[in-house]
Amino acid sequence: MAAIVERLARYAIPIGLGFAALNASLYDVPGGKRAVLFDRLSGVKQQVVQEGTHFLIPWLQKAIIYDVRTRPRNIATTTGSKDLQMVSLTLRVLHRPDIGMLPQIYQSLGLDYDERVVPSIGNEVLKAVVAQFDAAELITQREVVSARIRQELVKRASEFGIRLEDVSITHMTFGKDFTKAVERKQIAQQEAERARFLVEKAEQERQASVIRAEGDAEAADIVSKSLDKAGNGLIQIRKLETSREIAAALAAKGGQVTYLPPTNTKTNSNNNILLSLNP
Repeated sequence: MAAIVERLARYAIPIGLGFAALNASLYDVPGGKRAVLFDRLSGVKQQVVQEGTHFLIPWLQKAIIYDVRTRPRNIATTTGSKDLQMVSLTLRVLHRPDIGMLPQIYQSLGLDYDERVVPSIGNEVLKAVVAQFDAAELITQREVVSARIRQELVKRASEFGIRLEDVSITHMTFGKDFTKAVERKQIAQQEAERARFLVEKAEQERQASVIRAEGDAEAADIVSKSLDKAGNGLIQIRKLETSREIAAALAAKGGQVTYLPPTNTKTNSNNNILLSLNP
């Protein structure tokens, strides 16, 4: 029994060392990440290790894991426009490393490549592009400005092995003086629009008055022509209708009124007789 225990103890140490060496030579690359191998003898290997479990030589080699998923970052800066107006901009950038350039990124920038590169080139491009536009153009041509910033920033980031998936302006504010000037301009435009509306309204009312006057003149002309053709007959009819209306009004007050037209039509119309008979 003692011999068996002694034999097991003799092999336990080599077996334990073997398992430890095997465990040290294995490493995992999780999903969404890639690895770069550093060799103490040959330096950084140019081959990028994909996802999964891989082998390396313990102590002699080391695996550096990179996150290659797209990540957001905000870049804020304050700069001057072409007409010397101060502008505060915030840029949202979605970036990730170029997988094929991970060995070069590790050699030149390290693991914190985005901290070293993205803010600096973002501020550089923002200042350069904004200086090409006036403050008013930054407002009215925001899409053009954003496209120009995206184009220049993608170009600069590619020099460092960084890919930009999206670049957009999320915030833009101007200095107090320019903001007040814009507000005054908007107020002036609103007042000009109101004055234009009042002028158009007055013109429409004038045209309506002219049309009404022309209509009244035309109606008077028609009546005059009718009187010329009919003689006094139309006037007598109007007087007769008026007398009847007066009689009806007197009767409505409680009296009995009788209208007696003149027997002689050639006499003056004042000869009409209204008889009021009290009950």
